[in-house]
Amino acid sequence: MRERITLEGRSLLFNSIFVLLNLIGMAFMVMGYHESFEKQSTMFLTIGLILLILSIGGLIIMKGRMLMSSVARVIIGGLFIVSGLVKANDPMGFAYKLEEYFEDGALAYRIKEWFSAPGFSMEFFIDYALFLSILICIAEIVLGVLTIIGGKIKLVSYLLMLMMLFFTFLTWHTANCDPDSKFTDRDTYAANDPIAQIKIDEAKANEDITIVSSNKEEVVVDEMKQPQCVKDCGCFGDALKGSVGRSLTPNESLWKDIVLLYLVLWVFIAQWQIKPNTRKDNMVFVPTSIMVIIFFCWVFGWYFPFWFGLLAILSSLWLLNLKHKYLSNHWMVALLVTVWCIILEIYVLMYVPLKDYRPYSVGSNLIENMNNGVKGESAFYYTITNLETGESQYLPMGEIDPEVWSNTEKWKSEYEGEVVVVEPVNPSIMDFNPVIYMEDISDAERNVSFVKAMLDTSMTQVLKIHSIEYDSDMETPIEEYIPEMFPPEEYTILDTIVKINPAITDLQIKDAILAEDKIVMLVSRRLSEANLNEIDRIKEIFEACQRKGVPFIFVCNSSREEINAFRDKHKFDVPTFIMDEIELKVISRSNPALLVIENAIVTEKYSHRSIPRGKSFTEKHLK
Repeated sequence: MRERITLEGRSLLFNSIFVLLNLIGMAFMVMGYHESFEKQSTMFLTIGLILLILSIGGLIIMKGRMLMSSVARVIIGGLFIVSGLVKANDPMGFAYKLEEYFEDGALAYRIKEWFSAPGFSMEFFIDYALFLSILICIAEIVLGVLTIIGGKIKLVSYLLMLMMLFFTFLTWHTANCDPDSKFTDRDTYAANDPIAQIKIDEAKANEDITIVSSNKEEVVVDEMKQPQCVKDCGCFGDALKGSVGRSLTPNESLWKDIVLLYLVLWVFIAQWQIKPNTRKDNMVFVPTSIMVIIFFCWVFGWYFPFWFGLLAILSSLWLLNLKHKYLSNHWMVALLVTVWCIILEIYVLMYVPLKDYRPYSVGSNLIENMNNGVKGESAFYYTITNLETGESQYLPMGEIDPEVWSNTEKWKSEYEGEVVVVEPVNPSIMDFNPVIYMEDISDAERNVSFVKAMLDTSMTQVLKIHSIEYDSDMETPIEEYIPEMFPPEEYTILDTIVKINPAITDLQIKDAILAEDKIVMLVSRRLSEANLNEIDRIKEIFEACQRKGVPFIFVCNSSREEINAFRDKHKFDVPTFIMDEIELKVISRSNPALLVIENAIVTEKYSHRSIPRGKSFTEKHLK
C-alpha cells in the first residue's frame, strides 16, 4: 500500500530538524559567497554544502518534503506580499528602474550577444514601464496570498518559478555586467538622416563601426558599444536604502533570488500533494506568514504591509468561507486581492507614496543627506622581504619601516596593489543643484532676495574704452586694465561702469536655498507633462509668499523657451531655475509638486492633487 504523504512525514521531530539544518545550510552558502566573509569562504561553503546534502537526504528518507514546502510557502508568501507592497507603494520609482533595464545597452545586450541578434531591442517596453511595474507588483502580492492559503497551487507554483527564474536572470545580469566589455549593436537610419552620413564617414576610420547595408531608403550600421550596467536592481525600491541606509549590492540581490528560487523549487516539487488549506491548516499558515510579514516590516521600518497583508489574507478566507456558488473560489480570491491592490495603486499614483523613503521626504534634513556619505580609504600593500633572514611580511605602506626604502641591500620590497580599507558610500543627495544661466535671468529672478544678493557680489568695475584708430568701443575689467596697453594717443577712456563679472556664467542657488529660514519650492521633472489643473492655487500661494517675504522658486528641467511659454500662457512670472530631471524624479513622483523647506528641513510636500488654497497654505506655513 502506498504511504500517504502528510505534513509530518515519517517523523515531525526529525523533519523539523532537517528543515532547520537545510535553512542554516543555505545561510552558510550565502555567507560563503559574500565579500564580507572572503577569508572564511571555503569553510562556510563546505559547512553549507554538507548541511544541504545531509538535510535534503534526510528529508527524502523521512518523507519531509511537505514540511519543507510548507515552510517555503510561509517564507515565500510573506516576502512576496511585502516585496510587492514596497514596490506598489512607489510604482513610478519601480517603472523608472524598469526603463533602465529596457534601454538598448542594458538587458537587451545579453540577447544580442547570446543569439547573435544585434538588432534586438527592448526599448519598445519603455512606454509600458509603468503598466508593467503595476502588473508585477500586483502579481507578487496575489501570488503571495495564494501561496499562503494554498489556492491554485499548481498554477501558482509555475508562475512563481517563472517569476523567480526571470528575477534571478535579472540580478545575475546586474551582478555580472562588465561596463568595459563591448557588444555589437545594430541601428537603422533613414538615408536622409544626418547621423547616417556621420556613421558612414566614421566607419572609414573606426573599426568598431561597420556599414551593413546602404541604399536610397536606409543605412544599417553595426557598432561596438559598451553596455549600460544597472547598479541597483530595484528589488525593494528605495525601501532598504531609506530604512537601513543602503540597497542590496548586485551580488547580494543575486543570492537573495537564488535562495527564493531554491524555496520555490520545493513548492514546485510538492505541488501535486499540496491541497487548499483546511481551517486547521490556516490556523498554522496564517499566523506564521503574518510573523514573516511583521519581520520584514520591521526591517523596512514600515508596518502598512502588515495591515494590508492581514486584510488581503482574512478577506480571502472570508470569501472562501461564504460557500457561495460563484464567489467562493480561488479565482475570486485572486480578483479580490487584485482589487485591493488596484485601490492602493490608484491612490499612490494620484497623490504620493504612503511611505516616502527618498532623501527629500517630509522631515528630511537636506544638509545632512548631502553629507551622510563615507569617504573611501585605500592602502598600498607591499611584500617586504628581509634578504638576510628570508622572512617576508605583507604590510600597508604606512606600517613599513623607513629603513626598507634606504637599505636595499638588506630589504626587498615588492608592490602588491591597492586594497580598499573603507568602502566609499555616496551621500543620499548628490545632484541637488538648481541653476540659472546669466543670460536667462529676468526680473522675476532678480526680485528673489538671495538672487539679488548673489548678483550684487558678482558685480565688477569695467572700463569702457574707445579705439581712435578703429572708431569702436570695448570693455575691460578694471583689474585687467594695464595703462601701457592703452596709450592716450590711440585710446580714450569713456567711462567706468559696474556690471556682472563676465567670468561668471551662471548662478547656483543650492547653498542659498539651504540657508533660508523658509522657502517654498515648486518642482516639475518635465514641464511639458506637468498636471497644471491646480495652477490657480499655485499662483495664490506664490502671491501669499510675496506678501510675507518668503522666497518662492520654481525648479524644472526645461529649456528657457518652454519656461517662457509656460509663464506667458499662465500669466505666472515665477522665478525659475533648472536642474537634472533624474534628481527631480527623486524629489517627488508627482509632477508638479510643492515643497516647504525650513532651515534645510523639508517640512511639507504636496502632490499636484493635494495643493491647498492660498489662504489655507498661509495659515499653516506663513504665519
